[in-house]
Amino acid sequence: MIRLSALLALLVLAAPAAAAPAAPAFALTTLDGKRIDSRALMGKNVLVIRFQASWCKLCAAEAPGIERAYQKYRPRGVELVAVHVQDTEADARAFLKAHGATYPAGLDPRLRIANRFGLKGTPYTVVIDRRGEMAARIHGSADETRLARVLDPLLRTPPRRKPPARLR
Repeated sequence: MIRLSALLALLVLAAPAAAAPAAPAFALTTLDGKRIDSRALMGKNVLVIRFQASWCKLCAAEAPGIERAYQKYRPRGVELVAVHVQDTEADARAFLKAHGATYPAGLDPRLRIANRFGLKGTPYTVVIDRRGEMAARIHGSADETRLARVLDPLLRTPPRRKPPARLR
């Protein structure tokens, strides 16, 4: 019985950790006519997808912070794209202009992209790491501090290991 318990404990401890779910691929035409294909960014950039809407009060309240995060993290290899759900082009443009947003944004009026990511309401923020895995899915508020707690560890470069003394 002790051997069986030890064997079970060993199997549980040796089991690989569950990987983050792979992000679904998507393509989006932005309001300024550019095409964004998530597959082209995989392996190169961290991608933040912000599902929002012009009629969402929390989205409006957080818009300045999302813009600041975009400006802060873009030089560090983070792409941010807003996906306006159930919005018209005119309303989305007005929202972006009113909040001084300069990040790329597109429309998903029929929720084709949003449903693939599990949208349950706005705002909804998904962070995809460089391996193409969903590192975070934030339902509701995603202020600058919360985004920083997700993005900063993803952007850290692993420490360089020194070669063994015999190889130096």
